[in-house]
Amino acid sequence: MHKIKRSILIVDDDRNFCMSVAEYLKADDTEVSVAHTARECLDICSKNRIDLMLLDQQLPDAEGYTLCPAILNFNTQTKIIFTTAFPSFDNAVKAVRAGAFDYLSKPFELEELGLAMTQALRILGLEKVEQFQNYCSDREREEHVPVGQSRAIADIHRLIKLAANADAPVLITGETGSGKNVAARSIHYGCQFRQSPFISINCAALPESLIEAELFGYEKGAFTGAVAMKKGMFEMAEGGTIFLDEIGEMPMALQAKLLGVLDDGTCRRLGGTTPLHAQVRVIAATSVDLEKAIKARTFREDLYYRLGVIKIHLPPLRERREDIPALCDVLITKVAKGRQLRLAEGQIEKLMQYDWPGNVRELRNILERAAILQQGAELQPAELLAAATRKAAQPLRAAEHKPAAGSSVTLDDIEKNHILAALTEHAGNLSRAARAVGISLSTLKRKLKKYNYDRTNE
Repeated sequence: MHKIKRSILIVDDDRNFCMSVAEYLKADDTEVSVAHTARECLDICSKNRIDLMLLDQQLPDAEGYTLCPAILNFNTQTKIIFTTAFPSFDNAVKAVRAGAFDYLSKPFELEELGLAMTQALRILGLEKVEQFQNYCSDREREEHVPVGQSRAIADIHRLIKLAANADAPVLITGETGSGKNVAARSIHYGCQFRQSPFISINCAALPESLIEAELFGYEKGAFTGAVAMKKGMFEMAEGGTIFLDEIGEMPMALQAKLLGVLDDGTCRRLGGTTPLHAQVRVIAATSVDLEKAIKARTFREDLYYRLGVIKIHLPPLRERREDIPALCDVLITKVAKGRQLRLAEGQIEKLMQYDWPGNVRELRNILERAAILQQGAELQPAELLAAATRKAAQPLRAAEHKPAAGSSVTLDDIEKNHILAALTEHAGNLSRAARAVGISLSTLKRKLKKYNYDRTNE
């Protein structure tokens, strides 16, 4: 990749001064230009990107500080360092007010100039990073918005706007794939602190022994292998948002610690004694019925009420089929990768007849597969969906797993048939099937591996 050179302009009527500074700044990654008058300076600025300018206060045709508005009009990020052989407090004030980054009095050592320029270029680099982050933040804000025209989505948009303008905890509920992550990001990027961190953790994806260390960090020597201090997610998300996905899978002991963080705004690293401030907005999401989990004593009732100051429920896609056309328009744009794709005639009607057990995530999956596998500009995802549904249903028919008449039935056989029947009922969705039979997702995966279950049919 071609490396972009930094551009420096020296504006001074002293030609010997310009030559010596230009020689000092000469480098492979630097382009140095010289101007001896205000007119030459503005002419160069109008035609070139100038990162850094060394501008003399007294030029033959103007005073240096009067050029600043025009220079910055060409490029607002240009860093201007004023130089003058007649230093005064008034001149320094005028220069800074006009937009100067720094002010040097002649004569000065080249090392002094080098330090001032290094600082100016460092600030310029940070401004460009911030500019890029703001751009990405705006794009995130545009992309992470629940899509649809249904009344349910309109209500969700209203609640998201209310949540974005508050700093209270938010609890988002809904089936797997219904868009809880999108709603959480929409809340974060809709608030006034959207440039602050957004950190997400899936409570079901990490072993119980690691979740606490990931959330709260640990001190050196807190446990075997803790060779250095590590900050937790609550520390790293300071001033921003932490998104706790699948909060219903969080261990009970850790739920108590999370409740303490929400109540007093402090936390402690593992092995630490010093309380750390945790000024973080907490958004939690779950596909589990927490009220049932409370009755089953797997989720704390006090934490449920503390998290649910603002509650947002995302209905499954089958309950808002009128949103499918708008979702298809947005998702096809995302999966097209620059191609001009559209749905073939009659496809929307077929897609709206399907129940979508995997919700929006499943819809995106089938559109992406169609974009990859099918030729031409017209997509026919409904045909792929029908074929995949038939194929997935074949090995999952409970009748095929029943023992022959007169044969003995073991407890393992009954368990296997029950699990496979649940998978059939829930169209191969592992999370929903696990909840239906009352086991954890990891246990279900382990049993399916034992049964040599082919997950390519999901």
